[in-house]
Amino acid sequence: MEDLITIETAANSIINNSTNKPSPDSVVSTLIQIEKQSKKQDKKYNIEQLSGNWQLCFITGTKKTRKRAGIVLGAGRYIPNWVKITLSYFSPLNTSETPEQIEIGRVENTVEFAGLKLSLSGPTKFIDKKNILAFDFTKITVKLLGVKLYSGYIRGGQESEDKFATESVGKQAFFAYFLIQEKFIAARGRGGGLAIWGKLAT
Repeated sequence: MEDLITIETAANSIINNSTNKPSPDSVVSTLIQIEKQSKKQDKKYNIEQLSGNWQLCFITGTKKTRKRAGIVLGAGRYIPNWVKITLSYFSPLNTSETPEQIEIGRVENTVEFAGLKLSLSGPTKFIDKKNILAFDFTKITVKLLGVKLYSGYIRGGQESEDKFATESVGKQAFFAYFLIQEKFIAARGRGGGLAIWGKLAT
């Protein structure tokens, strides 16, 4: 329970612009502990639990090492208040062509700062046996002070989207979620880094 309070406090500090922030080191160690517990307990989540808008609150870097682990975590840090990074997950829209055990949805990742709003969007698929959400950004929208400057497919985006459902997750970007709560979530990315998001009010 104490571990969850640490993560919730970290997320709330960014969502509510609060100065009550647990130390980055304590947040990182707590995330690692929760991830271990999740694997040990073999927790299972579903894509519906991710639906909604989530603001990125905390991330860790990674650094390469020659040790067997290959990659180790770098320092953790809170996202500064001058930039807002939001993940929005939308409900799955499966078809008869969708492989079993895979739920296809949509994601939009938005970065806002200094009047500029950059949004990347594309398909997602959730592998429920592993709590892995793979994604591919295939479209981009750019706005400045509310005025749309560009919106369309990224180069090769249409082709990537067409083959996304059947392509191996090993070739795609993904998040492995080990903590999904009503107000906050945490995951490890393909590159090995950890991240926390807080739920935004709708």
